[in-house]
Amino acid sequence: MRPVKEALQHPIFNTVSEAAEALGVEVYVVGGYVRDHLLERPCTDVDFVCVGDGLELAEKVAELLPGKHKVSVFKNFGTAHIHEGDWDYEFVGARKESYSRNSRKPDVEPGTLEDDQLRRDFTINALGISLNADNYGELVDPFGGIADLDKQIIRTPTDPDITFSDDPLRMMRAIRFASQLGFSIHDKTWDSIKRQNERIDIISKERIRDELNKIILSPKPSLGLDLLFKSGLLVRFFPEMVELHGVEVRKGVSHKDNFYHTLKVLDNVAELSDDLWLRWSAILHDIAKPRTKAFNDKDGWTFHAHEFVGSKMVKRIFRKLKLPLNEHMKYVEKLVLLHLRPIALTKEVVTDSAVRRLIFDAGDDIDDLLLLSRCDITSKNERKVKHFLRNLDNVERKIDDVEERDRVRNFQPPVSGEEIMQIFGLKPSREIGVIKNALKEAILEGEIPNNREEALKFAVRKGKEMGLKEARTI
Repeated sequence: MRPVKEALQHPIFNTVSEAAEALGVEVYVVGGYVRDHLLERPCTDVDFVCVGDGLELAEKVAELLPGKHKVSVFKNFGTAHIHEGDWDYEFVGARKESYSRNSRKPDVEPGTLEDDQLRRDFTINALGISLNADNYGELVDPFGGIADLDKQIIRTPTDPDITFSDDPLRMMRAIRFASQLGFSIHDKTWDSIKRQNERIDIISKERIRDELNKIILSPKPSLGLDLLFKSGLLVRFFPEMVELHGVEVRKGVSHKDNFYHTLKVLDNVAELSDDLWLRWSAILHDIAKPRTKAFNDKDGWTFHAHEFVGSKMVKRIFRKLKLPLNEHMKYVEKLVLLHLRPIALTKEVVTDSAVRRLIFDAGDDIDDLLLLSRCDITSKNERKVKHFLRNLDNVERKIDDVEERDRVRNFQPPVSGEEIMQIFGLKPSREIGVIKNALKEAILEGEIPNNREEALKFAVRKGKEMGLKEARTI
């Protein structure tokens, strides 16, 4: 771990120390900044706790900083914020809190530094560094946070039943830190999470969503999602994913555990991309398998149309989890719907027509779709995996070749509906749509090249087949 004093190299720490001395209050750096410094992780969010008025301290710091800095005050939380370049500073007075059983709103009163550290969620987040003149740079660790960092353990500073009852979201935060840092959860803390998992029901979906997304963005997100599953938390807010778990055997034939398959696909994606929505596509790509599962003697287990049913489930899941119902949702819907298409092409002779349609349907998301499909190839049979990956390489080369030659990604037919109306002297009508669709199909099938001259000839020919007469010659 890094030496503690190296955490105080930024000029803000001397400024805060000077401001606190002028006001006659004690001040400490506490929380995530201290933890991340010791773990050699980057962090530019700093929490300052003073034994006194945190809002007054923030105003004094802003006064001493070079240039003008706005102090944002959040009276409901008793905090103040200052933003300086890439850095964010939060100031709060040391306090102690108490909660009633069915409320997330604590009764707050001024407290000592130890009171403030005691109310924090985990020992590794309760570490403090003094900014006071008599012991500047000294580590304050009343609950063994340094030892827990060494042992790579997530543990509450007090009775975990109290910690999690006070704020049940801390159960997800324990799992999030375990997932982000690769730490394990202390046995007593873990037992408390499993015992109190139903308490998560009183937490808003927005707060749950934010923690879930942070877990999904972990370096190896399967660690966190598996802990959510085993703790009994996941089923409380995302039962559709839990339904993937399990293996059914019928007549000696079994299928894979689609929960752990999904986690493997997610980890594969996470190794290649930090995009949250691509990771969500991995989570949901097989989400409809439990609802489409069937067995017959000839084929064994089947999941026909699970990609179509799954794409239809995306919006409901996003709405329930308070995820955005915007272009991110549509992106996930598209990748879930199309995720089998590239792999299907590896099992047959790859025609230009099939490749054109895939490029057209995927549009600008074709590269992400191919990445998801590649990550979806999981098996304990390494020879089988290598075979499919080689075939997928061939599909990707074919896609590059067809795209360079035919330019069908996001293409619009070279002849517009307005031009077709002018050619045949028509008003908006069904016939225009028929000709435009036939033109699109002709290009995708390779019947005509994707250029204006051939498209105009085709449109005229198609119109005449439908009994239309040219109003003007092209």
